[in-house]
Amino acid sequence: MIALIQRVKQASVTVDDRIIGSIDKGLLVLLGVEQQDDADTVVKLAHKVLHYRVFSDEQGKMNLNVSQVGGSLLVVSQFTLAADTRRGLRPSFSSAATPAQADSLYQAFIAQCRQSGMVVETGSFAADMQVALINDGPVTFSLQA
Repeated sequence: MIALIQRVKQASVTVDDRIIGSIDKGLLVLLGVEQQDDADTVVKLAHKVLHYRVFSDEQGKMNLNVSQVGGSLLVVSQFTLAADTRRGLRPSFSSAATPAQADSLYQAFIAQCRQSGMVVETGSFAADMQVALINDGPVTFSLQA
């Protein structure tokens, strides 16, 4: 499971010209699910996303996590993160989870984050989505469990 996290001042996801999820300060989480992922992977990655220190403290150092700054999460499924791009000029998705497995683990990740008390907005699994964001920094990290 891969989470590409971006520290944002605001972010939103639109489907069919309608905003279905939006946040102000927080993290945009683009989530890719791979075949070997399971419930343990979900727990580990959710913990990492929620506790990763990417927000600045009063000295300007990245010492605070999303909860400590009163931020929210916008979680968007992103199967292309599971692409193998090492060879050729076309990505291979052979390591990506099946749609059923990916949707189940995507929903489990959202539930795990909400269980921690975090405000979580979402995209729509497998939909054609448009994601808008104001990346703060810019700060972007790729996390794996």
